[in-house]
Amino acid sequence: MSSTLAERRAMRSTSEHYRWIVLSNTTLGTFLAMFNSSVVIISLPAIFRGIHVAPLDPSNIGLLLWTLQGYLVVTAVLVVTVGRIGDIVGRVKMYNAGFAVFTVASIGLAATPLTGTGGALWIIIVRVIQGIGGALIMANSTAILTDAFDATKRGMAMGFNVIAGIVGSFLGLIVGGVLSAVDWRLVFFVSVPIGIVGAVWSILALHEASERHPAKIDWWGNVTFAAGLVLFLVGMTYGIQPAGGRTMGWQSPLVLTCLLAGLGLLVAFVMVERKADDPVLHLDLFKTRIFAGGGISILLANIGRGGVQFLLIVWLQGIWLPLHGYNFIDTPLWSSLYLIPLSVGFVTSGPIAGHLSDRYGQRMFTTGGMVLTACSFAALCMLPVNFGYPVFAVILLLNGIGTGAFSAPNTSLMMGSVPASMRGAASGIRATFMNTGFVVSIGLFFSLMVVGLSVNLPNAVRTGLSAEGVPASVANHVAQLPPVGMLFAAFLGYNPLGTLLGPALQQLTPAQQAVITSRGFFPHLISGSFHDGLLLSLGFSGVLCALAAVASWWAGSVKH
Repeated sequence: MSSTLAERRAMRSTSEHYRWIVLSNTTLGTFLAMFNSSVVIISLPAIFRGIHVAPLDPSNIGLLLWTLQGYLVVTAVLVVTVGRIGDIVGRVKMYNAGFAVFTVASIGLAATPLTGTGGALWIIIVRVIQGIGGALIMANSTAILTDAFDATKRGMAMGFNVIAGIVGSFLGLIVGGVLSAVDWRLVFFVSVPIGIVGAVWSILALHEASERHPAKIDWWGNVTFAAGLVLFLVGMTYGIQPAGGRTMGWQSPLVLTCLLAGLGLLVAFVMVERKADDPVLHLDLFKTRIFAGGGISILLANIGRGGVQFLLIVWLQGIWLPLHGYNFIDTPLWSSLYLIPLSVGFVTSGPIAGHLSDRYGQRMFTTGGMVLTACSFAALCMLPVNFGYPVFAVILLLNGIGTGAFSAPNTSLMMGSVPASMRGAASGIRATFMNTGFVVSIGLFFSLMVVGLSVNLPNAVRTGLSAEGVPASVANHVAQLPPVGMLFAAFLGYNPLGTLLGPALQQLTPAQQAVITSRGFFPHLISGSFHDGLLLSLGFSGVLCALAAVASWWAGSVKH
């Protein structure tokens, strides 16, 4: 009887109809998880206004960062663990649990009962819970998809799945801007019906297609990995905050302790895994050049690309859009619309590259995609701060095409190189590299940008404000404020100087106030210093993507 049942499941799992059910459902799950990684970016000003918290108050910058980063940190930390547990107890079970946790957390966020600091902490905590659901979905969806599709069609399936994630990420920016203009709670509630549909659908339609391999939970491995990665990412997050009178906190005891302790625990994790009977992470996977090269390339690619999204938003919102007549308060929504060519390029190239890689191998697409991405960053370096949009749009399109050409074949490469029994863990490793790279990227790129701004910005601010009648003491105070404050102001759609001057602005004449708060004053003031930081950051991105191309070439292809 059991063998007959197993045979029926095997037949169902390989049927064309079931494959498309798996693809469509896991695509919805990936879309939902990635949509919520970005939906709060544009809507943060409305969310903080709704709970009556001033995001640019120095004491609230930590709340701002953790509202942005908490979801990403927890998904980065948990995907390996929940992926491995999925291998043991069943991937579909863990995937279904992810939809349930995610949906309940979305309801909790939409129904936030508190205001002030309590409301911000509520959102951060429930976003962490939502991130647990996202980790369950992300770690197991790729493994379920790999179980359903054989090697001849896996790249195509991965192409659609990866595209769903990127489209979700960019749609999150647009939808967040539109819904937050109506009511900030809709930003969270919009995920509830999607989550309910996905959960019911997956429970009714999906089944376990892989053999389960009972094993003991590697508690020491889980604890050392989770604690080490959490501490390291916490250190990265607090490193970009001002501390001890410095523009950034990289030298603070808290940041140094977190970074060193995190790295120490990750080293201990490797030692634990080498001796564990049933490790959460089979290090033998990295003995395969294909898996190791694929993992290194996706980590480098996400460090190189992750923070650029934020820099492009700051570039558009803080400089380009105001110079072209847009009010600061309207810039969050418009910046997401002007970035659409990036997602168009990805959507165009992703499925094509995935399909062709099934026939011709992954190497030419993973390597070529990263080369094109690196070249697009070099092209962005050549643009003036006040660029012409058609050229900018073409470069974004090429960047998206390069990213799409890399992503689906890379996923197919890594997942096709591991045994079926390890696909959950492999999917978790891939997601960890992707999400960790993104969080690390934000810390690195904001740091590089602040380094570039710190050279000339204080004098530019001091001179510009003094010329408009701002008292020397006030101008000096604003000039000495950490540059990250101006970056966050531009990022959130505030008029930076109008916000940072505070009551001192009201002491000026109406004409002086009008000049300082005009659309062009801040962009002209910051453009030179911003360009210095931008060149540093984009150059770093190009180098990392070029290194990802080298790693992709070294990884090679999975032969079918």
